[in-house]
Amino acid sequence: MHTVKRTVLVTGASSGIGRAIARNLLNQGHHVIGLSRDRTRFTRPMAGFSPVQLDLSQLRELPQKLRELAQTFPDIDAVVFSAGRGQFGSVEEFSYEQIEALMTINFTSLAFLTRALLPSLKRKARSDLIFIGSEAALKGSRKGAVYCASKFAVRGFTQALREECGRSNVRVCLINPGMVKTEFFEQLSFEPGDEASNYLLPEDIAETVAYVLNSRTQIVIDEINLNPLNKVVKFKK
Repeated sequence: MHTVKRTVLVTGASSGIGRAIARNLLNQGHHVIGLSRDRTRFTRPMAGFSPVQLDLSQLRELPQKLRELAQTFPDIDAVVFSAGRGQFGSVEEFSYEQIEALMTINFTSLAFLTRALLPSLKRKARSDLIFIGSEAALKGSRKGAVYCASKFAVRGFTQALREECGRSNVRVCLINPGMVKTEFFEQLSFEPGDEASNYLLPEDIAETVAYVLNSRTQIVIDEINLNPLNKVVKFKK
């Protein structure tokens, strides 16, 4: 398959799924703009890779920062939204500030980023918005009220955005992975089981993103759900 070289903005590019996506796209010869809160995590320069430090949790600063980003990289024709974090607990275990912070990083910041880049993307011959959602966007779970709400919001956003972009060349796709073996679980009380069939790898998500990005321009892949073969949750002591 002939791969058209793209300029792809990847959020959360310094770790986990975002890092795997960025690496995969670089290997295919795309220009990757890697967004991270801390650009020092990109330890060495790489051909075709442009690191950008931006804290998506700082909503007040985002509109101006995003305008600067769009001006610096006018060739952006695809965005992969992979930044986010997990926090679980019953609703009353969350402070008001924690609820706001989780919704901000998992949903509101990506709505801001979409708002900033969409006018330019609509003028491109082809462009893609690929959102990394979660299985938590499909079904509410105990101790997951706020986290699930943030992911349900992303799913509703992408479905409506797909309709809004239906007369343009902007394609909108949502990828909902089950448990992926990354540092996402380091601060949580649970993790996937130890068998290889109990988890997805970041590279699985990266390959799925590449499939969507490189697909024939006349089709839209609206939503993809990925899960490990055998779902096993292991609780930490």
